[in-house]
Parts: sequence; structure tokens; C-alpha cells
Amino acid sequence: MKSGCKLLLAPRGMRARIACSMLRLIAPLPVAALIWLPGITSAPAQDASNWDTQAHTASRLIAGAASKSHGSKNRESNSPDGKSGDGAFLRAGIEIRLEPGWQTYWRDPGDSGAPPKFDFSASENVKSVSVLWPAPQRFPDGAGGNSIGYLNHVILPLHVLPTDDAKQTALRLKLDYDICSNICIPVEANLALRLSGDGAEDAAIERAEIRVPRHVALGVALGQEHPAEASQLGQARAQEAQGLAGESAKSDGLAILAVRRPGGAHDHVLVEVAAPRDVPVDLFVEGPTPDWSLPLPQQTPADGAIRRFVFDLDGLPPGAKPDGAALTFTAVSGEDAIEVTTHLE
Repeated sequence: MKSGCKLLLAPRGMRARIACSMLRLIAPLPVAALIWLPGITSAPAQDASNWDTQAHTASRLIAGAASKSHGSKNRESNSPDGKSGDGAFLRAGIEIRLEPGWQTYWRDPGDSGAPPKFDFSASENVKSVSVLWPAPQRFPDGAGGNSIGYLNHVILPLHVLPTDDAKQTALRLKLDYDICSNICIPVEANLALRLSGDGAEDAAIERAEIRVPRHVALGVALGQEHPAEASQLGQARAQEAQGLAGESAKSDGLAILAVRRPGGAHDHVLVEVAAPRDVPVDLFVEGPTPDWSLPLPQQTPADGAIRRFVFDLDGLPPGAKPDGAALTFTAVSGEDAIEVTTHLE
């Protein structure tokens, strides 16, 4: 049986980390133990791998259709040579189901937890695999902080670039991911799937891709990517920052309008986000490298379409300076999500 793990609170300015010491399951759980997982049935090999069933969770690979171009910019590449090329790719996905009350983590887990790890090195005829991340949510970690991730169910879309389009492609994945409720359990799954480019799960993968945040520029809202519209939005952002904006500055589209360091005794960052009125908004921030552990932005009292978030410049790796650092912000509001990368002034 697996034992639990404790959430250990770190010193001020550092993230809480999970310390786990537990045994792996010796054998898979019986099928009866997975009644709570809806929809888990056997599937043809060309459409999905077998489910890897473990305590409180199950995971599998699913196959979609072939695509003519590598259209996603918001992806994490996993390839033997560290490169991800453009061109025709095969759609696939990692599907994870969780027992109610359990969660797993995003690429940045927040105040506690660990991100999933993907090892595709045993795959056949695979040049690179790009992992896409649907918009996550914030939830309490049980230790006074908040984590970032997914509840109940998630599909992480994969864009698989074959080495040779004329040859058969086979994915072999060693997947490590944490699941948490009142305890946390590390899970290791070994999944395999041959891809033919006509898998039956393409609709499910496409729905997950829609939830992947769109990459936009600072000050540009979804649907306002025309230069003239972007310029108008930038002017509205400046007016709002000075408290002079009228209704024309209120964009109905989700946008990250400004990222500023106001100065003062304690170095912090203020982020302004535009979103439809009365629709909840959340914001996440990542540093230029995974060893940056920036605090989760906290929303200040807001009135109207402009929301303000603030976070302290804590959790930098030793020797790192915030000046000029490339920070990536992910804003989530309802069904919309965007990603903005900007340099900190």
C-alpha cells in the first residue's frame, strides 16, 4: 500500500514543498476499485492505450488525426535532440482521470506539489513530442497556500512529429505525476500506443486544445490582434492606469494590459487584466526557468472590467536578478485563457 506525504511549510519567500516517503503499489487495483472512474472501458489499440489504473487515478494515451501544420505556440517540447520542428504532426493526448476530491498539477504546481514529468525516449519514429497545457485552476493545498492544476479529469494534448512520415509511429511514455487530496501520492505510469493518423479520439483532443491558453502580446485582447486595434487598446491601457479611462477603455476581451513594478521598500509587481464584467478572473505567473518559484498573484479589490493582481518578487534562484527577466503570465476567465510573455522593467 502507499503511505501519505506531508505538506512542509518553507521559510518566508520560499514555496511550500511536498516531502513524500511511500511504497509503490505492488500490483494494479482490481477492476472493482475503479467503478468511480466513468467511461473506463477497453478500446481498440489504434484509438487508445490500455488504462494504467492505480489508487485514486487512471491514465492512458489516446490517438487523434494527422494535421498538416504545427499550429500551436504554447507547447513544451520533448525530443531526443531537444528540438521541435514544424511540419505535419500526429495528434494524441494523455488522459488522466481522478477520483472525486483528488487533483493533479499543472506545469507550475503553485505553492506545493510537483509538475508531471514525461519521458518519450523509448518511442519509435518520433522526432519530438510537444505537450500542450489546458488552462488550469487554483485550489487550496491544505497547508495555507494554493496549488495550480486540474480536478477530476484532464487531457493534455500532444503534437507528435514523426522522424519519417512513411514509417509507423509508436509512442512509449513513462509518465510521473502527483495526485493529492488530504495526502499526496506519486504515480508512475507506463503507456504505449501506435499512431496511424486516424484515431477516434480526435474530437476529445480538439476540445482540450481549445482550452489551451492563446499566446498574445501584452495589451492585446483575444480577437483584437489587428495592429490598429492593438494600438487603441494600448492607449486605453495607459488611460486606465492614470485613472482617466472611460467606457472605451473597457474591453470585452480578455487581455493582460500592463505589468509594472511600482517601487517602494518591498519589491513587488502589479498586473492589470481586462475581462468581461462580473466574470471571475485568475492569473498565474512563471519565471524564465523552472527554478524560479514566484508567489501566486493575489487579486486586489476590483470594480469594473479592469482587475489588478499583485505579487512579491520572492522565490528567485540564488544570484538571479528580476531586471529584464522574461515572465510568462496566464490569465483564465470563464472559457477564455491567454498567455503573455513580457520582460520585467
